[in-house]
Amino acid sequence: MTHTPKITIGTRGSPLALAQTHQVRDLLMEAHPELAEPGAIAIEVIKTTGDAILDLPLAELGGKGLFTREIDDAMLDGKIDIAVHSMKDVPTYLPDGITLPCMLPREDVRDAFIGRDVKSLAEIPEGSVVGTASLRRGAQILALRPDLKIVPFRGNVQTRLRKLAEGEADATLLAKAGLNRLDMAHVATSLLEVDEMVPAVAQGAIGITVSAGNEQAHTWLEALNCGQTFAAVSVERAFLAQLDGNCRTPIGGLAQIERFGNDDARVIFHGVIIRPDGKVLYKTSREGSVSDGVAMGKDAGAELLAKAGPDFFTDPAS
Repeated sequence: MTHTPKITIGTRGSPLALAQTHQVRDLLMEAHPELAEPGAIAIEVIKTTGDAILDLPLAELGGKGLFTREIDDAMLDGKIDIAVHSMKDVPTYLPDGITLPCMLPREDVRDAFIGRDVKSLAEIPEGSVVGTASLRRGAQILALRPDLKIVPFRGNVQTRLRKLAEGEADATLLAKAGLNRLDMAHVATSLLEVDEMVPAVAQGAIGITVSAGNEQAHTWLEALNCGQTFAAVSVERAFLAQLDGNCRTPIGGLAQIERFGNDDARVIFHGVIIRPDGKVLYKTSREGSVSDGVAMGKDAGAELLAKAGPDFFTDPAS
């Protein structure tokens, strides 16, 4: 038996975060016999600011980094070797000393609609209340259905479903990927296709960070990385970085790769920015070689930023 762990994984403590971490643990054990020994892998649960403060909207807490900062600190302090994240929570700029070399194969990128008494967004009555913690979802809902009311809805998946059942809202939206990973896909009453609800950047992707100097952990993670997911999410994150996007900004972006691994592999990207009230929306798209994907993402972000202007997300009169 291994008494000292060979590798310690840091994670948030929500059921979804733990499910994702257990997936990574199992993949490491399958790929590397030395990590399959009892006690070779330890899991360290770390409470983040985003988990600790649930009575305020994410935008009021400072946006991105709320679910990663304390985990990054633990890594830099040497308390953990790697960390498992939902990629949509990871800021586009990582702290010095931390790298992001690995992403698992991407899950379903779509948003799931969960209605208390109705099955879909199209069926929900005028004036109904939709609960969501996501400005992106709220803004796109209002763009489609300006008659609806959006209210803040924070907490993990189970908490949001409880709030819905207790009547705090008539419907909510959750990532289909998270429901799948929790074996709760059945709670979705319908799915919103990507042409009507553009997903969050990196939605459905799990990323693994590691300290830059940890060569052994980098080697172990090489077997887990999905090149196609990494390439697609890199395009989306380049788009987001150009817009300086965070939880205060309603931004959606999706890169889809065709014929990955071939010389003629192509990436198709769609991006959107929306005023929080849903009244103004700008879209763009790009298509080209996967090798040019990051440059296309940056260019798409620059185009929308130029169209919207610097005060688009903050000035109600813009």
